[in-house]
Formats: sequence, C-alpha cells, structure tokens
Amino acid sequence: MQFQKITIVGVGLLGGSIGLAVRKHHLAKEVAGYARREKTIAEAEKIGALDYATTDLLAAVSGADLVILCTPLAQMSALTKQFLPALKRGAIVTDVGSVKAEVVRELESLVAKAGAHFVGSHPMAGGEKMGVLASKADLYTNAVCVITPTKKSNTAAVRKVEGFWKSLGARTLQLNAAQHDLLVSRTSHLPHVVAAALAGLVLDPKHPKSQVGLCATGFRDTTRIASGSPEMWRDIALANRKNISQSVDAFVGELKKFQAALKKGDAKAVEKFFATAKERRDNWYACCASPSPE
Repeated sequence: MQFQKITIVGVGLLGGSIGLAVRKHHLAKEVAGYARREKTIAEAEKIGALDYATTDLLAAVSGADLVILCTPLAQMSALTKQFLPALKRGAIVTDVGSVKAEVVRELESLVAKAGAHFVGSHPMAGGEKMGVLASKADLYTNAVCVITPTKKSNTAAVRKVEGFWKSLGARTLQLNAAQHDLLVSRTSHLPHVVAAALAGLVLDPKHPKSQVGLCATGFRDTTRIASGSPEMWRDIALANRKNISQSVDAFVGELKKFQAALKKGDAKAVEKFFATAKERRDNWYACCASPSPE
C-alpha cells in the first residue's frame, strides 16, 4: 500500500476512474473525494469510486498523503488556495490537467508554502462521456501519463507520482511543461478543435434535414470527441491558446494545399495527400498507438 490517504478533488470521469483503480489495486488505506454537489457524492459512493466523499474541501484534504486535482483547469488554483490550511507537511499534490505550464507555475509555489510538494501530471486518457458514472477502473491501463517536474521539484515526490501512475497501469514519460504544452496542442487539443468545427459545420440546422441522415461511421468516429465537456475544453483552449493557435494555422495550411490541388485537378497531388497520411498513420498505429482514447 503506497499511501495512507489519497484525496481526489473533483470526482468526474477522471477522478472517479482514479478512485476505482486505487481501490482495485489497494494503493491507499483510505480514498476520499471532494465534490461540489451532493448528487455527485452519492453517485461516486454508489459505484465504489471512493471510501467517502464530502462537500467540505478542508475535511477531504486533511491528513492526505496524496492530493489529486481532477477539476477543470480554471478551478485548480483557487481550490488549492482554499485547501492549503488543511494540507499536511510533506504531502504530495498532483493534477490531471491537459495544459501544464500555467498549472505548474501557479501551483508549485502555492503548495511549497504549506511545506508540501507539487508535481504536475497529465494522463493521456479520457472519453467523450462526462461524470463519475462513466468512470472505469482500467481507464489508465496502457495510457501515457506525462510527468512535468521542474528544477525545484522534490526528487522523492517525483518518483512517488511516477510510481503511482505506473501502479494504475499507465506508461510514464517526463517532459518539461512548455514542451508538453506544445506537443499536446497538436496531438490532443487540435483534434478536439477539428472535431468541434466539423460537428458544428455539418450539423448546422441551416442544412437540409437529409444532411443528418447521411452522417455515417466516418463522421461519427471523427466527431466523437466533440461531445466532451465544453467547460473543460474552454479552459484548455484558453490556457494553451498560443500553441493551439499555431497548430490551427499549420492545419489550415495543410487543408489549403489540398484545396489547391483539388482546384487544379492534380490527381497525383491529391493521391499523395491521402497516401502520405495513410502511411504515417499506419506506422504510428503499428508501433505506438495506445488503446486509451482521449
């Protein structure tokens, strides 16, 4: 058993799945949760994601060895400030945020004031369904989890956080926060923007009703992630806006090249566009694809 008490702040899909996995693998003597709504608490306890949950943030965090922030990015700093009085010295705080530079910059210094340690995390796992009832004990199995230590990070705390995610079945990778944010703007954030744009365009009610009837498997698969939490993706987009904007520019550039080839009727260029994509995607899937979606 790695920890006496783990507290999950924000019990939705990610937090609930952590709780289920922690209890399944007996990684803590006690798993507590904080949620804003009594309904969420009841649902979390019903599926066995936690030993108990409460709307009292200080009570939830008190005595915890590991605190995991699983809330939308915009809430993390304020919640951390609120629970600092209850955070015991030497405790470890981590998060599941999809953008790291801003989170690490703010929370590392805040947590240090309480004599505790912050180590940023980003498990590359999730889904389009929201809420604790969508939680799965194996959500993190084979998923990549990025750990983002800094020069100020406590070495032992970094090892414990890395070991924690490995215990949940994840494969860990260490990156600095800035590099992480640049890379995920392409691999995670851009796909969500593209899916949202495609869903918004094709399903615009201005189109004939028959348009919806022609949305088959390709459209469904490509736009699946557009059903994710608007609040969460608003925060991600704004927190990583510079990198995402650059990624959108690059993507639009690729579309314009394809559009130019279409206008010219350049069959060779059009085929090359699809062939290059197929080759690169097939090679990636064969060697690197994770079964855990995000």
